[in-house]
Amino acid sequence: MGDICDDWMEKLSPEFRKPYYAKLYQTVNEEYRNYTVYPPAEDILRAFNLTPLSEVKVVILGQDPYHEPGQANGLSFSVYPGIAIPPSLVNIYQELHDDLGCYIPNNGDLTKWAKQGVLMLNTVLTVRAHRAFSHRGLGWEMFTDAAIKAVNEQNRPIVFILWGRAAQAKSVMLNNPHHLILKAPHPSPLSAYHGFFGSKPFSQTNQFLEANNVKPIDWQIENV
Repeated sequence: MGDICDDWMEKLSPEFRKPYYAKLYQTVNEEYRNYTVYPPAEDILRAFNLTPLSEVKVVILGQDPYHEPGQANGLSFSVYPGIAIPPSLVNIYQELHDDLGCYIPNNGDLTKWAKQGVLMLNTVLTVRAHRAFSHRGLGWEMFTDAAIKAVNEQNRPIVFILWGRAAQAKSVMLNNPHHLILKAPHPSPLSAYHGFFGSKPFSQTNQFLEANNVKPIDWQIENV
């Protein structure tokens, strides 16, 4: 399943000793042995390893990984270069263009965001091929809730971007007055026109960070 590096280990290691995690670990390993599961096992915890807890400035919550071949790469909404940009990310790029004037790139690799302190976290970290939400309820939600709570406990300005009802349900855990919570409909084609477009999450995030003397995010994803 891969290892968690850096300062996340201090906050999340207690989860590894809980009964739910032992069951989750066994179930996920069995899924990888018996089925096609995404992302690649070495990428399951990639979001944590690219964005140390001490460097988190922004959290973008997704639901579960993309479930078609080659898409999921361990970061919510992101795909590796050479993979067709999924519809939700197409809409994210359109809003980014309308909000900040960024050009729409030819790839969907959001690693640049993660390396600047944007935690690209799905609430469920694995999925069986072609079956969206198939690993919901296995225990990942308890693990990622622990991660969200760890970020909430950081007493410095952090922005939580919650798109859609599943992400917004996590707002009950976010009670730290240092943080900014931005809510909007999900960028999926089914809901993007009901308030996602025009929500300006990227400019609002940078305005908040700059107002608190934190370096803003360079949101432009370059062509490859």
